[in-house]
Amino acid sequence: MPESQLIEYKESWRDEYLKWICGFANAHGGTLYIGQRDDGTVCGVTDSKKLMEDIPNKVRDVLGIIVDVDLISDKCGDVVKITVGESPYPVSYKGEYHYRSGSTKQLLQGSTLTDFLLRKTGKKWDAVPLDNVSVDDLDKESFDIFEREAIRSGRMAPSDLKLSRRDLLEKLGLFEGDFLKRAAVLLFHRNPEKWVTGSFVKIGFFETDSDLRYQDEIHGSLMMQADRVIDLLYTKYLIAEISYENITRIEHYPFPKDAVKEALFNALIHQDFSAGIPIQISVYSDKLYISNDCVFPENWTTETLFRKHRSLPHNPDIANTFFRAGFIESWGRGIEKICNLCKNYRIPNPEYTVHPRDIMIMFKANESEKVTEPGRLQKDFRKTSGRLQEGIPEFAQKTLDFIKENPKITVEELAVKLGLSERSILSHIALLKNLNLIKRVGGKTYGHWEIISDSGEKI
Repeated sequence: MPESQLIEYKESWRDEYLKWICGFANAHGGTLYIGQRDDGTVCGVTDSKKLMEDIPNKVRDVLGIIVDVDLISDKCGDVVKITVGESPYPVSYKGEYHYRSGSTKQLLQGSTLTDFLLRKTGKKWDAVPLDNVSVDDLDKESFDIFEREAIRSGRMAPSDLKLSRRDLLEKLGLFEGDFLKRAAVLLFHRNPEKWVTGSFVKIGFFETDSDLRYQDEIHGSLMMQADRVIDLLYTKYLIAEISYENITRIEHYPFPKDAVKEALFNALIHQDFSAGIPIQISVYSDKLYISNDCVFPENWTTETLFRKHRSLPHNPDIANTFFRAGFIESWGRGIEKICNLCKNYRIPNPEYTVHPRDIMIMFKANESEKVTEPGRLQKDFRKTSGRLQEGIPEFAQKTLDFIKENPKITVEELAVKLGLSERSILSHIALLKNLNLIKRVGGKTYGHWEIISDSGEKI
């Protein structure tokens, strides 16, 4: 019988093998045979009687657990069999935590150790309470986003949404005793990075893997990130192909918005925030990547993702709030939904790359629907008409038209004229700046806009 997750062979005993026993106890238990070679053949031990007395005592004194130690007599010699059960609590070897994975022993460190200790104590990372933040520190806009989406989804009773903030957080399970959980701070604090490094999203447009053309960072609560990232992607980074059916304007983006949104929300609820690395979205001319650090359930593979599986979010309290807001489903159907959306959109199924500590999803555009870098669209700008022939979003074009009419118009005035939020207006202005169509001269109060021609000169 070869070595495996539950079996390890050693030719002779060394006290350092207490680490292997520690690893078995912290994983799923297992058996350590002393007196057998790696291939399982018996070589025997000469001091079996002494080992039968010493090993149980050393395991008890160093590891604090009890193991079964038996003697197996074979014609080739004696074998000491050490049977280790799975421990319900963390077991350490002189302050080190070891773990059996496959046929290897791993020393747990960093975020892996944190996840292990929390799991053994029955807690999830996002459920750990924080003692230096109160309900009054949380952000009104983040609550407004949640309430708006929860009303739209119908997953919370109207009476629940009229509760005080504290009672609403209690309803969502975001308190541990008198303390807010990490999940509450990530979901509703305007600056969660004060407690959780790297809890934001990065977006970049790449010409090649080594040629980053421009980038953005979306900070704020997870409610804000969920509300803003997709909007920024589809107003600044992705350009629609424009067509008309009679007088109806049709915008067709290279990737289905609902599929990309589902992938982003999955990344947010499964993110291993303890790693301190932000979620990253990379946009190319023909593909889009979303990658995040995560901790997969043991023995899960890419194939597991595409099969029917239980919903096992790394951050269940965050996932529950996202579900109540209507952002996600609750039955592990996210990937199935993404694939169906891509199929209906007539683009290939997304490709997943799974590593032990991170996952990346890639959306690939059809050959005829490659992303055009916004900065390249300026060649289509016509001085005579002041319009892009294709590609620019409708409201960005309207923003440009109003600026042409009144170069001193403010963001607030544009928002009123177009019936949009100031945040949306700023996104359209950012796109127009990236297209080198406008530039700002002077400050907010006394400045004005200038329109740029094909040659880069003001007009």
